[in-house]
Amino acid sequence: MALDGKIAIVTGGAQGIGNAIARRYLQDGASVMIADSNDERGLAAVKDLGGFGKVRFTSTDVSSKLDVHNLVAATLDAFGDIDVLVNSAGIVHTCEFLDLKEEDFDRVLRINLKGSFLCGQAVARHMVDKVENGGSPGAIINLSSINALFGLPNQVPYSISKGGVNQLTRVMAVSLAAYGIRVNAIGPGSINTEMLEAVNSDAASKQRMLSRTPLGRVGEPSEIAGIAAFLASNDASYITGQTIYADGGRLPLNYTVPVKS
Repeated sequence: MALDGKIAIVTGGAQGIGNAIARRYLQDGASVMIADSNDERGLAAVKDLGGFGKVRFTSTDVSSKLDVHNLVAATLDAFGDIDVLVNSAGIVHTCEFLDLKEEDFDRVLRINLKGSFLCGQAVARHMVDKVENGGSPGAIINLSSINALFGLPNQVPYSISKGGVNQLTRVMAVSLAAYGIRVNAIGPGSINTEMLEAVNSDAASKQRMLSRTPLGRVGEPSEIAGIAAFLASNDASYITGQTIYADGGRLPLNYTVPVKS
């Protein structure tokens, strides 16, 4: 299997895309540490995924430097190494620009952007130390979004945080290239997760979303997990500093398409 013997941390791994990535990594032979702030869901995820391989859970607020330190320590204690980090933890706050509160702006940026920085830096330090001692370089994968490129007036902090993730990915990739450590991002479009429930449950909103999606359907978390598996594998050994968009063709489209009722 493509990830045999690899050890991965997946933040936000208790649900949604993060959970799908954890599942795929286990199926591909990796051992996985799930990090999430929701203890109940994190423990349930371990129970659900335990049949696929070695999986553990560490309660983690990715915006807390101490929590991130403890996450890295717990992973090394459990598995002895870290080969892959997936920064999937993220939140959204829907609000029009003029009504957005400072504390809500800060909260989204703290989890989505600062969390990716803190986890990326902490894991990269371990990876660099390993390389300097003769070990193999690892891979870091950040979760961006097509909203990093779109200006959505009611998704202000989320869009800004994901734009920052794209630039963080580039900076990390260049900074760590000398050690052979690869850093890439995935930019999902509309994916069938809890975050999309409000759109999926409203017929008009879903019709509008699909009218901007040439493939004519919502994506599945497993489809994003497949990209994450590729980027973590040796098959992506010459790819770094890139954001791969999986959006059903939305970004190239500059018009709407007819949708079957």
